[in-house]
Amino acid sequence: MLVDGMALLFRAYYATATSGYIRRTKSGIPTNAIYGFIRYFWDAVQNFDPTHVICCWDLGGSTFRGQQFSAYKGNRPEAPDDLVPQFSIIRDVMDSMGVPNISAEGYEADDCIGTLATQFSKDMDVMILSGDHDLLQLVSDRTTVIIMKKGHGNYKAYTPESLYEEKQLHPRQIIDVKALMGDASDNYPGVRGIGEKTAHKLVQEFGSVDGILEHLDQVSKSVRVKIEADLDMLLLSRKLAEIHCCVPVACDLDICELSLDERNVVDKFEELEMKSLCHLLGVVV
Repeated sequence: MLVDGMALLFRAYYATATSGYIRRTKSGIPTNAIYGFIRYFWDAVQNFDPTHVICCWDLGGSTFRGQQFSAYKGNRPEAPDDLVPQFSIIRDVMDSMGVPNISAEGYEADDCIGTLATQFSKDMDVMILSGDHDLLQLVSDRTTVIIMKKGHGNYKAYTPESLYEEKQLHPRQIIDVKALMGDASDNYPGVRGIGEKTAHKLVQEFGSVDGILEHLDQVSKSVRVKIEADLDMLLLSRKLAEIHCCVPVACDLDICELSLDERNVVDKFEELEMKSLCHLLGVVV
């Protein structure tokens, strides 16, 4: 199981912060996101029973996408002050559980996940845990993408069959749809005036962005004019939407086998004053 660390951490933070209560240690260190992260993470472990686990993270700072398009993710607010110190602490927590933390400078967690999924799926089945639908482009016969839905313990597992059943798209076509419609969350526009519905229809009819461009004469005039006016942005948006699967990261299987060292776990959870989580993990205190 490849875990999208930031997706879980942000979800866990906002699930509790909206109530106005932030869990803290006696010394004032915020731990609400860490506490929620472990609950989400362990619920997924119990539900899907992976033998090996890796957690992937964004490093912050510039990425190759930001170099290609300076406004990439430029609309995102700064992380809340109470969340910032938890970025490093959660990595220590995962270390205590024997789960490797993987990241790569200049790349996003998605790229690390894509690279590791490509490597491991040659020999074994891979699960990806996230709330980010961008990762659906990585679905394959050996890779299932598990999307966390609203509510604790609520998941949708996507295989090539279930993805097509729900969206009438093949995994790689997720990239083409995003290239056309853009992504407000990541702050790139795609083709102005083309929304999700039209993007889906075009990709379903012509197969891909390349297929659309090869048959522009068959596209309605209003859509054709929009594509021709924003052709450069369409091609750039496709680059931004595609997860890179050749990032310089690797992890040996024996390192990521899920096997808790109970003493390490107890020590770390006691340090963070969240001893009750030991019982959740079945660790004897």
